Amino acid sequence: MTYSYYPGCTLRTKAKDLDTYARRSAEALGFTLEELDNWQCCGGVYPLGSDEIASKLPSVRALNDAKEKGQDLVAVCSACYHVLKRVNDDMANVADIQTRANNYMQLDAPYKGETTVLHFLEVLRDRVGFDELKKKVVNPLTGRKIGAYYGCLLLRPSDVMAFDNAENPTILEDFIRAIGATPVIYPYRNECCGGYISLKEPELATSMCDKITGSAAGFEADCLVTACPLCKYNLNKSGKLPVVYFTELLAEALGVKE
Repeated sequence: MTYSYYPGCTLRTKAKDLDTYARRSAEALGFTLEELDNWQCCGGVYPLGSDEIASKLPSVRALNDAKEKGQDLVAVCSACYHVLKRVNDDMANVADIQTRANNYMQLDAPYKGETTVLHFLEVLRDRVGFDELKKKVVNPLTGRKIGAYYGCLLLRPSDVMAFDNAENPTILEDFIRAIGATPVIYPYRNECCGGYISLKEPELATSMCDKITGSAAGFEADCLVTACPLCKYNLNKSGKLPVVYFTELLAEALGVKE
């Protein structure tokens, strides 16, 4: 199975491990991530203004490229996935945005939200299956106590993202079990890390991250796992627990991590 793949900017710079181990793990599991040609930055933040058409166009271009290839579009970065999924929903359901974006793009055929947008974790859960993933594990992470950190972008708004239960998600815990480790359930796993206020109000963001990592440590987690480069950056600053990408753990369990 081949999926169109949108890596995003951060996976080419500060989050190379998130990208590298996604690609290696995909091949080990029998599917291919085919990087889109000439993709552009998603913007990192979904543009809330309905009249902000220009900032939605890079996502529309990526979505349409996947449509033309007849492939689902996969993202690994939580922020890229969030932006792509919400813009795709706009193009399917908001007539004004759809019309104006297509007028700008001048595509061979108008794009109307036809592409299915998936996070890599959804591919593992819904296409590969966690039971099948478990069979592929050659290096089970037995004895590791891992806290899942979801953050905001994968889960909200829940009616659009439809990724998991926004209040009680389970996909990362199921993933952790599939690779042989023990998931640690703690109160702050789907609370905001402070996100972009880490630049404007770093002390507030640090306080938010301290609550998250302190909570996980209090429940005896050895580390936290995330899919978001910004979350990883913010959480690592607290220094209470190591924070790793889920693709790093996956590649280790599959025996493809150097």
